[in-house]
Amino acid sequence: MALTLAALAYPGVLGLSTVSGAQDRVIASTRWGPLTEQDRDFVVKVRAAGLWEYPVGQIGLRKGGSEAVITASRHLVDGHAALDTTCRKIAPMLDITLPDEASPQQRAFVRQLNGESGRRFDTDFANILRTTHGSIFNTVAKIRSTTKNSLVRALADQANDTVLDHISMMEKTGLVDFDRALYQQTTPPKLPDSDLTPPPPAAGRPEVVLTPPPSATSTPVDIDALARGGGTGAGPSPAPPAG
Repeated sequence: MALTLAALAYPGVLGLSTVSGAQDRVIASTRWGPLTEQDRDFVVKVRAAGLWEYPVGQIGLRKGGSEAVITASRHLVDGHAALDTTCRKIAPMLDITLPDEASPQQRAFVRQLNGESGRRFDTDFANILRTTHGSIFNTVAKIRSTTKNSLVRALADQANDTVLDHISMMEKTGLVDFDRALYQQTTPPKLPDSDLTPPPPAAGRPEVVLTPPPSATSTPVDIDALARGGGTGAGPSPAPPAG
């Protein structure tokens, strides 16, 4: 793979933040199509999302007080393990540096939910995750409709299926306060960029891998097949998790 620019710098502002600057600026030319700033940031955002939602899913499997919350937790673990596999596969192909930790804001969600139990846990679990998935859903659609890079497009296809599935799972708990969730989606807190940015990976530390559960039903994109094709067509869209 030939990149026309040097190694890509680690993105400055990620998480649930909106990155400033010319997001449609092409930062590299690859055999799978041009890569823009927003393409690169999207890959990192998907990785960062899994780094907190996967452990929250594991917490939900232990603490969930209803079958609906436990099922939603299972979908979080399943879906983000598959997305993580795709992210880790395409990142080196596009020379993108991935984080090994979520942003401080995202890690705070994990700490909050890990410290709760009973009805409060179930309610906050459903509402936090419905809000965050709702916030990223529009970003997924924008990337899917604008990217010219076939690897990023394939990831967006998979992310679209996964995010929609997780939104549906949260709603099926019957605990979502839609007024609250929609307000928080459209009026996010004014947090400093440092709270919304996952730190760069520590040198020499093994890459964090989100292991698929034994009963995994979500399927990563077949990047090897897409890469062999070499063109800019979209890759196959994985099936959403069953359940």
